[in-house]
Amino acid sequence: MSTWTDKGVVVTGAARGIGRAIAERLHAEGARLVVADILSDPLAETASALDAFAVSGDCSSDLGARRLVDRAQDHLGQIDCFIGNAGIARGEGLDGSSDDDWADSWEVNVMAHVRATRLLLPGWLERGEGRYVLTASAAGLLTILGQPTYAVTKHGAEAYAEWLAATYGHRGVKVHAICPQGVLTDMYPGTGDGGLADVIGHDGALPPAAVADALIAAVEADEFLVLPHPEVRNYFAYRGTKTDSWLRSMQKLQQRLDESAPDQSTNQ
Repeated sequence: MSTWTDKGVVVTGAARGIGRAIAERLHAEGARLVVADILSDPLAETASALDAFAVSGDCSSDLGARRLVDRAQDHLGQIDCFIGNAGIARGEGLDGSSDDDWADSWEVNVMAHVRATRLLLPGWLERGEGRYVLTASAAGLLTILGQPTYAVTKHGAEAYAEWLAATYGHRGVKVHAICPQGVLTDMYPGTGDGGLADVIGHDGALPPAAVADALIAAVEADEFLVLPHPEVRNYFAYRGTKTDSWLRSMQKLQQRLDESAPDQSTNQ
């Protein structure tokens, strides 16, 4: 029997990309699903294909998070696992990232997780079990050039996942942070000319299904970090132990990007 058999699972950002791939894999593993997204039409198609219950709307606000959790609990009976996959990338460089870009990124990429867990933790702690998964990106362990709002808020998401695991792990709450590099979704940048996609895709751009496979494997192994690109583990260790060398290598990458698009260099 699968770990996921008959488990009540919520997946946000499930209309397409990584979220849909995770929902598809968990459906195959026997989970009962609630899927959520702001994209109502593709979400409805996902729900129909996976015999899932759809909740359309913004789940990052306090009201939206409460609505999602309440409707999911009504449908599932109890939520065994919540997968906070919804995320956004806003702005380019420092000058090209407005205050609204920063605020929106913070709300979706960090506060959505805070609001969901506020609602979920009391029940999980009472039962002595629960599982929270968030998509943080390798940008949350390393960084990403050109997109400060994404880099900073994904660091925040990964840090929040660590805090949850450290604080509630001994009380039965399992936490996992998904940290891929390049994944072939709508958020993946265009390729060629030595641009950002060539940096992100250095170790290969994976299909979303590979991220879902990595999540299943990490849960079975009881691992906090979900690393679809295993190379990220070594990069993360290098960053932590040889920080100055790592920063110099990132500076060289940024210089290369500047030279390939000199009209953008002042924004980085």
